Amino acid sequence: MKRLLLLILTVFLLAANPLSGQTDSIGYSLTLDEVIEMALLHSPTAKYIQNQNVNYYWRYRNFKTRFRPQLTLSGDLPNYTHSTQPITQPDGSIEFKQVSNLAASANLSLSQSIPQLGTSVWASTSAHGIKNLNKNEIGYSGSPFVIGFSQPLFAYNWMKWYRKTEPMVYDEAQKLFVAQIEQIALNTTSRFFNYLTVQTNFKLAESNLKNSLDNLKISQTKKQLGQISDNDFSRIELSVLNAQKALNQSNIELKNADFELKRYVGIEQGMDIDLIIPLGFTLFEIDPGLALEKAKENRRETSLYQRRLINADRDLAEAKNSTGLRATLSGSFGLSNSADEILGIYEQAEKDKMLRVSLRIPILDWGKSASTVKLAESERELTIYNVNKDMEEFDREVVVQVEQFSLMKDQLKTADEADKVAENGYQIALRKFQNGELSITDLNIALQEREQAKRDYIRSVRSYWVAFYRLRMLTLFDFERGQNITYGNPMLEEKVDRFVF
Repeated sequence: MKRLLLLILTVFLLAANPLSGQTDSIGYSLTLDEVIEMALLHSPTAKYIQNQNVNYYWRYRNFKTRFRPQLTLSGDLPNYTHSTQPITQPDGSIEFKQVSNLAASANLSLSQSIPQLGTSVWASTSAHGIKNLNKNEIGYSGSPFVIGFSQPLFAYNWMKWYRKTEPMVYDEAQKLFVAQIEQIALNTTSRFFNYLTVQTNFKLAESNLKNSLDNLKISQTKKQLGQISDNDFSRIELSVLNAQKALNQSNIELKNADFELKRYVGIEQGMDIDLIIPLGFTLFEIDPGLALEKAKENRRETSLYQRRLINADRDLAEAKNSTGLRATLSGSFGLSNSADEILGIYEQAEKDKMLRVSLRIPILDWGKSASTVKLAESERELTIYNVNKDMEEFDREVVVQVEQFSLMKDQLKTADEADKVAENGYQIALRKFQNGELSITDLNIALQEREQAKRDYIRSVRSYWVAFYRLRMLTLFDFERGQNITYGNPMLEEKVDRFVF
């Protein structure tokens, strides 16, 4: 009797506060939608994704301003020199003289690129003044107006290809941002159900321990009346200890799952939470054709595949244009003058003209040019093959995910019915055992069937929601509302408001 009372007391003391350290915290019951919303707002991963999106935004703004007119002011003010320098004399001889002068210069230039042609054009005005400190003489020179251009011939036009691919990079970045946010929702769903599974195990362990203690009390009375054998009574005592062991193990697993979920979502570790099984779902059919259409429309892969093909064409064009004849045509026209006064350089200025063609022709390269082109052609063919293969795999992934989602309906109904039947069977078996109509072995079988059915049901609900959010991530389309999924970036809106373009 003393051993029995000690066993019961020990079990109750251990089970009295299984979540020690959380008694002072406030408890919150959270649904799946609430946990996902918290993750999207507060998780470190969401902050990182927002920062990454901001980086792509400024990269695109930099691209857009790169081909706009650039106005630049440069100069030296002052430029003081005091040194011994070689000076060419009128008869052609060179003498070393002490030079001491003070100079100043300014240049205002306006430049513009023409990406379609790879041309650079510019216009400038400049002035230069110098004072000979040894002779106390001042002179001025300058170019009131000069225009010029530079045109590569038979050369690789990087600007044309850059203007093709950079907008695609930005478009991919926006689609990637939405997909990464949906990935957070998917990851949160997995962690939510990991926690929910462990939480369910913990509650089952609590219920099993309570029932085992009730069975132990009833068995104690039966033993006093001689209605139960010592062997059966020992097995009931063992079931109490096993139930306590299961509760302790579930408690440890629950704390680990609790920490992992809160860390990922951004919930304070001191908050005591209880998750609610998300049963409010709508079982609907999804058209594979619509899912594939939306995936191609919304996912970054579509643009990425096109850009990979463009990059392959670009590399081939670069290989061809960089191995043969290369020439650059450049020229300028303007006015220049010199005077004793700064305003004098703008009076009766003389014309300056320049036209130059620079050539580079490979004569002997031991087959380097030909092999470079062949390598680029081979890599282009390989890229085309890989892109076609990746497109097929992408289409297949979407269709398979739709098929898997469609199978959830029957699986959920079956698991729900099995859970209800197993729970009802266990309650019947428990009453029969307490009335002496069922053995402890049969009760344990009913208990195991109940726990397995409950876990299968939770697993089926998890499979549904994971498939649901994976399908959203693959298509970036909300099939419940019938609209594309979009997210704003609060970090970007906050930073962009500080600038005016």
